Amino acid sequence: MNVAATLTDFALEARPTDAALAVLRLSLLDWACVGLAGAGEPVAGILHAQAAEEGGTGQAALIGSAQRAPARMAALVNGTISHALDYDDTHFAHIGHPSVAVIPAALAAAELTGADAAQFQRAALIGVEASIRVGIWLGRTHYQTGFHQTGTAGAFGAVLAAGCLLGLDAGQMGHALGLVSTRASGLKSQFGTMGKPMNAGIAAANGIEAACLAAKGFVSDPGALEDAQGFGPTHHGEGDMRGFDDIGTVWQFISVQHKFHACCHGLHASLEALGQFDGAPEDVRAVEITTHPRWMSVCNIAEPSTGLEAKFSYRMVTAMALLGHDTALRENFTDTLCRDARVTALRDRVTVQADETLSEMQAHVKITGQGADKSVFFHDLDADPGLSARQARVQAKAAVLLGSERARDIWRMIETDKDLTRFVAALTGA
Repeated sequence: MNVAATLTDFALEARPTDAALAVLRLSLLDWACVGLAGAGEPVAGILHAQAAEEGGTGQAALIGSAQRAPARMAALVNGTISHALDYDDTHFAHIGHPSVAVIPAALAAAELTGADAAQFQRAALIGVEASIRVGIWLGRTHYQTGFHQTGTAGAFGAVLAAGCLLGLDAGQMGHALGLVSTRASGLKSQFGTMGKPMNAGIAAANGIEAACLAAKGFVSDPGALEDAQGFGPTHHGEGDMRGFDDIGTVWQFISVQHKFHACCHGLHASLEALGQFDGAPEDVRAVEITTHPRWMSVCNIAEPSTGLEAKFSYRMVTAMALLGHDTALRENFTDTLCRDARVTALRDRVTVQADETLSEMQAHVKITGQGADKSVFFHDLDADPGLSARQARVQAKAAVLLGSERARDIWRMIETDKDLTRFVAALTGA
């Protein structure tokens, strides 16, 4: 099986199901609301300034700005901004954030070509699905080595989404995939810094750039994904071809997880378990969190000193939750709170341990009270509450981030508008 050929056939021939498109629209709302909420972050100001300094043809809109920029820059800016809060969706099959890497590339390509909403949504779904499949093909070794799947696998999804909208044929799509294989990048070492969200922006920018170049006749090696010196072998990929089993018939994206806490998704199962505790924080003598081993190197910063680091700390978010600092509110993750005496005192009563028998979406929480009584809680993020329940929760999150009326308006645009004009305008703040 040739990976590029498999992905190309999927992109050009797949027929998305209604169920998959329904989840994609839900992720579009989620992406838009976290992007608009993230437009006030320092990294957004830096990138808006960079885009203004570079100038160029105004091909596509920027989240939170009236200015327009070349498609590649718009994808970079929008991908970074929408991941700035680390509050966007995650797919655990490859531990990556599909929407922030793919949707910005698809939107830039849609603006370039004048695509309608249906074409844009189909291309975005093709891209996020492909990024998950590539992530499974690369495997956990790729991630554990230190590569950020959002930036690496995400770039392949971004190029397919952009390529669909640009009308690439099979040969051009193969060249676009080969080209993006030499551009895809992103390191986990950036977690807790502005570099992490930029990995998503880089993926989106790489995708639209490679697709545009292929459309102009740029030639590359389509075998550069799996050849001996290709992306997979040189980036510690496992080459698990089962990642492409049933591609186009089964939609992995349907099981994407939306975040309801403004921090690393690896922390969410424990936070949901903590939500079952109804005791007082002063009665807590110790908290023991048991999680999958993979998260020990991702979101286990023991003593975070910044709000960004707090988003990657079991101990910190546990103390926050128990003390009533709502982890769904991004403004609660601050440098000041990391120094709060009451928070740090409770944080230091939290221990974290690994258990290989747990899945990456499960966590146990044991709370020991002052009288040595123990309470044990468990949560599994993979327990599907159903589309309507998911929709209600994402809409509630959007209302908190944007206000009820604005959130409702954007959802109506996603559900009913045939063109993208109002949706794009809403992203700019207009």
